[in-house]
Amino acid sequence: MKYLPVSEQLFTINRKNFVSRIKSNSIAIFHSNDEFPRNGDQSFIFKQNPDFYYLTGIDQEQSILLLYPDCPNQQYKEVLFLRQTNEHIAVWEGHKYTKEEARAASGIQQIYWLHEYDGILHSIINYADNIYINTNENDRYVHTVPYRDLRLLETLRQKYPLHHYERSAPVLRDLRVVKSEIEIALTQKACDITRDAFTRVLKFVQPGVTEYEIEAEITHEFLRQRATGHAYSPIIASGKNAIVLHYIDNNQVCKDGDVILFDWAAEYANYNADMSRSIPVNGRFTKRQRDVYDAVLRVLRAATKMIVAGTVWNDYHDEVGNIMTGELIDLGLLKKHEVDKQDPKAPLYKKYFMHGTSHHLGLDVHDYASRYKPFEVGNILTCEPGIYIPEEGLGIRLENNILITKDGNRDLMAHIPIEAEEIEELMN
Repeated sequence: MKYLPVSEQLFTINRKNFVSRIKSNSIAIFHSNDEFPRNGDQSFIFKQNPDFYYLTGIDQEQSILLLYPDCPNQQYKEVLFLRQTNEHIAVWEGHKYTKEEARAASGIQQIYWLHEYDGILHSIINYADNIYINTNENDRYVHTVPYRDLRLLETLRQKYPLHHYERSAPVLRDLRVVKSEIEIALTQKACDITRDAFTRVLKFVQPGVTEYEIEAEITHEFLRQRATGHAYSPIIASGKNAIVLHYIDNNQVCKDGDVILFDWAAEYANYNADMSRSIPVNGRFTKRQRDVYDAVLRVLRAATKMIVAGTVWNDYHDEVGNIMTGELIDLGLLKKHEVDKQDPKAPLYKKYFMHGTSHHLGLDVHDYASRYKPFEVGNILTCEPGIYIPEEGLGIRLENNILITKDGNRDLMAHIPIEAEEIEELMN
């Protein structure tokens, strides 16, 4: 890992909170992510399962966590299984966790090698009534490839068909969405690295540079500051490319007079930032570009004020839609008399602002959370309104990351330039 060590206190507390919410006499099993083949003799860079990392702090493949707080054998209440290294692995793959290093990283004292897992599990699982299995229940994801937790669930059901099987996901959905101080600090670090990369890019962009050259500048700054890399595939969309919401080709020349829509951010210690900015290629917005930019910024400011504890997801997005509608009328993109007659189920603003305003942020960029639970203290949400005008080849999106506190909210990206004047000043 490139990032600095994270306090094991975070993971110890997370495990304590998890086991406090499961049924009595239950065993919970968590697996690290699969390693995915890239071609005939390589795998993709390993990315840890966020739930496994949340509970262990272990950033290594082929690992298993076993939690059984009511286990009659005191030795197996909390156990971590790791891949045992050897001389061959050390030469070809490099360093793997020692037991001592895993204890320091996770706070788990009972560490065993992976080949001991089946024997230890069988020696205690028959004393448990319930088996908690971790499944990916993020409603933004539909799996088509059976992942490790699902595959091993079938194996368990064959061996232990009369146990009661439970879902870990609902417990983690409530826990992960409320960030601790350590998690907030890690997210802020990702935001700080993102700020430095953005400042670097502002001084680099000029007519004639390519989108991929900008991506290279960003990547350099991220890795230079120990980021794992990009939190997601970076969007560097100049001109009409900004109309494509998830444009990631990043292969065009940035032309004089165009605006570039950025949507990229750093990942640090598996925690993600998520930033959008829009800048003029030549360092100066035209009047029309500036009018659209300021409209998006006003929506962002208004929406941010609503990101507080108690806000209801659907009400929030409906109100942002009303604010955006007013801005689109002022820009001449919508007509008031048509808006007055619109179908409430298909509001006209969606033609120019077709995505949601916010999503939860954390170990997943679109973090695991309930759409139906009011916002809470400790939530981190994005705020990302945009206006996309295909007929003008113009797309503007602005996005900051907002932490809800008991006293209101705090913008974790308040130090990243966003005012049009500041953008122009830094570019010139």
